[in-house]
Amino acid sequence: MSNYLIRRILTAIPTLLFISFIIFALLDLAPGDPTGNLPLTVPPEVREKIRESLGLDEPFAVRYLLWLKQFTLNEPINAIEQSFGVTVPALQIGPFSLIDAPEDRLRVTSWAARGKPVTELILERLPQTLWVVGLSYVLSVLMAVPLGVIGAVRQNSFFDQVSSIIAVVGFSIPTFVTGLLAIVIFSVKLGWFPMIYDTTLVVKDFGTFWQQVKQMIMPVAVLAFFQVAQLSRFTRSSMLDNLKQDYVRTASAKGFRERYVVLQHVLRNSLIPVVTLVALGVPSIFAGAIITEQIFRVNGLGALLIISIQSFDIPVVMTVLFIFAVLIVGFNLIADIIYGFLDPRIQYN
Repeated sequence: MSNYLIRRILTAIPTLLFISFIIFALLDLAPGDPTGNLPLTVPPEVREKIRESLGLDEPFAVRYLLWLKQFTLNEPINAIEQSFGVTVPALQIGPFSLIDAPEDRLRVTSWAARGKPVTELILERLPQTLWVVGLSYVLSVLMAVPLGVIGAVRQNSFFDQVSSIIAVVGFSIPTFVTGLLAIVIFSVKLGWFPMIYDTTLVVKDFGTFWQQVKQMIMPVAVLAFFQVAQLSRFTRSSMLDNLKQDYVRTASAKGFRERYVVLQHVLRNSLIPVVTLVALGVPSIFAGAIITEQIFRVNGLGALLIISIQSFDIPVVMTVLFIFAVLIVGFNLIADIIYGFLDPRIQYN
């Protein structure tokens, strides 16, 4: 297993480098200019000086390598220094400076936020996204797997038919439609939940905790409803394929109870494709929640990405997209590791 992990990590490094180069190239070729939002009264020479201060006068290769060094070296070193209270010295390898001195160490900064480090912007928005997106995804997995298992074991029953109808409806209607319907029904008509997510709310007692729960119910339910519809149908289909296998009839013929056969044999084999879908769905739920965050005014990573795209804040857009790529590669590796625990036939040695 250790050799397999080392090989996968070594393979992931050039993969992520290639992805970062493609993202940086696409953003560089995209039409737009960071000075486009400035007033028309700003003279052209001032605009040019602003572009020079942002490093846009440098060649493409120089700007990419500078971002790569800042993101992969300077940002982790800065995090280590702030977390442990130490100072990482400069490291010079021949004519190249691998690690700059602390006073000369440049970080990835936002153009629109007046030079604020991008990592600080992301860390400020990340808790809101994790509260909504993370909780909705965990709930969707915990609900979808039992629904799919019961629907497959009790195929064509009343429960299976009702869950199938709900799953088709949930998967067919996009989240921005269900989000708007939830706001109209539960906020405007009934007044049960707040219409706008208050990101400034600080949980300090039971009253503020209940307010936090109330404002999370609708966005979490909208995202979870869509994910449950997809995962439950996939789980049901995988369970039905395995219930027809010979090993199920053999286990039943040996006298094992139906619950034991389903949970210990069928479910473990059926979860292999489900784990793949769940692992690869983690980055997609972050990207797909951008629309939901806009509907409920959740000040998370989705709102940050939209604002950065509108203001042509390339460092923020580049960093957020690259984080999505890291999530895809990382959770794909986690899924491969889980395969070995679910199916003993899968060996990595």
